Amino acid sequence: MVISMNVLVINCGSSSLKYQLIDSETEAVLAKGLAERIGIEGSCLTHQPAGKDKVRIEAAMPDHNEAVRLVIEALTDQEHGVVSSLAEIGAVGHRVVHGGEKFTKAVLIDDEVKKDIEELSSLAPLHNPANLIGIDSCKANMPDTPMVAVFDTAFHQTMPKKAYMYALPYEYYEKYKVRRYGFHGTSHDFVSKHAAELVGKDRKDLKIIVCHLGNGASVSAVKNGECVDTSMGMTPLEGLIMGTRSGDIDPAIIEYICKKEGLTVEEVNAVLNKKSGVLGLSNHLSSDFRDLDEAAQGGNEYAKLALDTYCYRVAKYIGAYAMAMQGVDIIAFTAGCGENNYAVRAGVCEYLKYLGVVVNDEKLHIRGEDLIVSEPESSITVMIVPTNEELSIARQTMEVV
Repeated sequence: MVISMNVLVINCGSSSLKYQLIDSETEAVLAKGLAERIGIEGSCLTHQPAGKDKVRIEAAMPDHNEAVRLVIEALTDQEHGVVSSLAEIGAVGHRVVHGGEKFTKAVLIDDEVKKDIEELSSLAPLHNPANLIGIDSCKANMPDTPMVAVFDTAFHQTMPKKAYMYALPYEYYEKYKVRRYGFHGTSHDFVSKHAAELVGKDRKDLKIIVCHLGNGASVSAVKNGECVDTSMGMTPLEGLIMGTRSGDIDPAIIEYICKKEGLTVEEVNAVLNKKSGVLGLSNHLSSDFRDLDEAAQGGNEYAKLALDTYCYRVAKYIGAYAMAMQGVDIIAFTAGCGENNYAVRAGVCEYLKYLGVVVNDEKLHIRGEDLIVSEPESSITVMIVPTNEELSIARQTMEVV
């Protein structure tokens, strides 16, 4: 028997909390919102019931406990609420960034799971502690509601060892678990599965490359339903060029810049994470691809360089993963840039002609909807597939509870 329930999806940051309430039967979003500036002056909650205007609630949120309380209050409010009581929320699904090697799928949260998430904080010091705060806050406000942890890294745990190991002294892996983990797993899982559905096939019978292109960006190779490689590494810094992250670089550059600029390793790491990517390449013009598109069309050479280099790197990874899987059936573009940016999609597809890819330029201009953009004669099906990480988390939560 399939049980229907409302699932509250929580994505908790250090000073923010995003949420969606999803009906598991219809998969409709009943309400969504964002609590901002938690623990900071000027905190507010923006709540939007389905089909209605946003409601802005300005209230003091000294901690996440209070933020969760306000979210529950908004969801059950007589005027702009969507459920009559907490009893109508059957489970809570929490996004947790790093599950290490321990977690290969979503799990019911108990004290042991919380302890493991805390121990893995050394691998994601900015994210896992914040995710734990969200879990504790929901438990305090909803003690009788089952909580599920859904991990960004879990989908990539099917990678073979040859794909996730670094060529470092083996002891670093044994002692510190230094290896590739990959991120955006809920997105890669959702998009690869949905892409297969769009062509009427089972994901287990296909070779799919998912290009999750946003401010954070990653590519995955999904063969017969399992991830066999992905571009992000032990941290989200490896792989593609991103909005402000460098992606792949020669590691010796770090020491070189430290000496030349008189910076610490931590300071250079901050440069690689926050001042690099297309922001750095565009000579600090912008990390927003819309700005870069406009500037490039106006003749700005830095903006053009940033876009050209970005597309080249994506195409290189696609080529590598086509080789790794010994072929590819589907290439899917997703996330903010992948779903909406014509210039990036067109720039990447230009490189794919050697694989026999033929795309319809008119369709390539269409934004943000499920759409096959390749022509019937194309050797590979190229498509746009809007991601839905919240729905993926809700589905995995339902599977657990």
